[in-house]
Amino acid sequence: MDHYLDYIGGPAGALALTGVAAASAFYLATRPRPEKPLVDLSHQSDQLPGPELIRVSKFYKESKEGKFVSFLDEDVRTLYDSFRKGAKESNNGPCLGWREGPNRPYQWLNYNEALLRAKNLGSGLVALGLTPSPTTFVGIYSQNCPEWIITEQGAYCYSMVIVPLYDTLGPDACAYIIKQAEINLVICEDDAKCNMLLDRSPRCLRKLIVIKEVRPATNQRAKNRGVEIIRFEEVEKLGAQKDNREQPPKPTDLCTVCYTSGTTGSPKGVMLTHSNVVAAVCAVILQLGDHRPNCNDVMISFLPLAHMLERCCENGMYLVGGAVGFYTGDIRRLSDDCKALHPTVMPAVPRLLNRIYDKVMAEISGSLIKKLLFNMALRTKESEIKRGVIRRNSIWDKLVFRKVQEQVGGRLRLMLVGSAPLAGNVLTFIRCALGCLVVEGYGQTECSAPVTLTVQGDHVPDHVGPPVACCCVKLVDVPEMEYYASNGQGEVCVKGTNVFLGYYKDEEKTNETVDSDGWHHTGDVGQWLPNGTLKIIDRKKHIFKLSQGEYIVPEKIENTYIRSQYVQQVFVCGESLKSCIVAVVVPDVDVIKCWALENGIPGTFSVLCSHPEVKKLIFDDMISWGKEAGLKSFEQVKDVYLHPDPFSVQNGLLTPTLKSKRPQLKAYFKPQIEDMYAKLT
Repeated sequence: MDHYLDYIGGPAGALALTGVAAASAFYLATRPRPEKPLVDLSHQSDQLPGPELIRVSKFYKESKEGKFVSFLDEDVRTLYDSFRKGAKESNNGPCLGWREGPNRPYQWLNYNEALLRAKNLGSGLVALGLTPSPTTFVGIYSQNCPEWIITEQGAYCYSMVIVPLYDTLGPDACAYIIKQAEINLVICEDDAKCNMLLDRSPRCLRKLIVIKEVRPATNQRAKNRGVEIIRFEEVEKLGAQKDNREQPPKPTDLCTVCYTSGTTGSPKGVMLTHSNVVAAVCAVILQLGDHRPNCNDVMISFLPLAHMLERCCENGMYLVGGAVGFYTGDIRRLSDDCKALHPTVMPAVPRLLNRIYDKVMAEISGSLIKKLLFNMALRTKESEIKRGVIRRNSIWDKLVFRKVQEQVGGRLRLMLVGSAPLAGNVLTFIRCALGCLVVEGYGQTECSAPVTLTVQGDHVPDHVGPPVACCCVKLVDVPEMEYYASNGQGEVCVKGTNVFLGYYKDEEKTNETVDSDGWHHTGDVGQWLPNGTLKIIDRKKHIFKLSQGEYIVPEKIENTYIRSQYVQQVFVCGESLKSCIVAVVVPDVDVIKCWALENGIPGTFSVLCSHPEVKKLIFDDMISWGKEAGLKSFEQVKDVYLHPDPFSVQNGLLTPTLKSKRPQLKAYFKPQIEDMYAKLT
């Protein structure tokens, strides 16, 4: 024994051995314990008997009998009830948080204060002449803020219906909505929004309730148009004086008409009831298991409240008595807001996560050591996630991922991602870097938001999980695209307690979307994976035929080409009289400038876009990506036009949810498309 001690350094060696033993014992005692998945990950949904191959949730026993979740508590069946339930659960804890600007702390309204202000506002609306009824529509045109929620809950105190308006709809669409829904009162955030509504105000618009001060000139302009402007707090005071008796809604009453901006035509008003939204919220809470939100949670609110993803997340928080802090309104300062708020729950969209991923990748690209450390950290964390371990206290979190975690406040435990497809490598990175549960969902406004949601413990990316407990899902043949339900592929159709009543004043569009058996046809093409999860693989619309009779699905081709590092945006188009397709490409400005510098090609970005060598570089790379993805020769573009300015919501080429407006893109680039075809003939 002495000889052995001499060999490793005498008493010091003994101490070292003791230290190693102690460290090992500490590790064994504190090592991360894997979480047990809530369902068998190889069998995540049940298939009902019958020819339709309908799949249902495993999180609700009665799903197998074709029943759906409507609520979790018998006495909480409307969004009016759910807010009051949250007030009790939180013991009048913090509810709505905001801060006046950068470097300022968050201030909070408690639940009882929020309830009182909501009741006063609703009472004030009644005093101003609105009828307490589920046929009375109240417009709201504002960024996320406490007043948004006070308005929503105030309307519900008197069974009224909320109709959100938002910037990216544009003035014409906002005017169309106000006119179609016959809205005579809109809660409006500020002077700029007031003026936008006044620009095209339909005759039915009589009152604007403003949250922030407006200029005297705006007041005069409103008067000239027969519109009265009243301050938000004045309506609250009036309501407190009148103290009108509350008239709460029934579960079957409408709670919102949420207008979706289609890629073509006028916006469609999706009619959702209280029971629709409560069912959707409860189904998601069920599926989150132990990770479900609770009264100690704090959520950051920055996704637009005009969309159902954010509305559902917030209403879920209010149901359990959690707190919601609103960002200051500038997405570029979101990280500052997170650092001030320290949220535990965060709804997110792929666009934000892609930005975080790109920033980290750019940071490590210049250093071999950073890259090496990053890859080691990623591998280790990924292997932990595969074992069911979710944590942010490993050595890798401290060394490599601490900065990313601090960007979102350092306390995040749950992130819900939706609204668009998220690349698998980005999802895996986010899961490793943030060290929290990240679930990805698929849904539509017409389904009150959620249709499917990934399950805790399933680390595999590139699918959107099994159906949630408020609905069932089946796939329907799309023969023209060669998708067949018997092969586990087809159009995604949804039925359940979360599915909307129809489009407001538009029976024709409703009948196009919802069939006689009550199935909502989403227009998305899905595929069942062997483990019972859904993968979205295509979009049913936007297909066209070439002159030789071949069908083209442009979005599938675009999703292949966008993988090229040189391509920021791409629009693939063709015509039934032509035998091939062409594309408009917005190159990635940083990558192209960097390549041009390395290759001694001078010029501004616009000049580079018209340089033949740049065009060849991008075209060749796109074709090689196409070959790798197995595109047929007629699916490969035969020419490209490089455009320096990105497609955006502002220039009318993208929808507010950042989908391509195909007819508008085709019209906008008509000369360039015609020019490409002229050269190809």
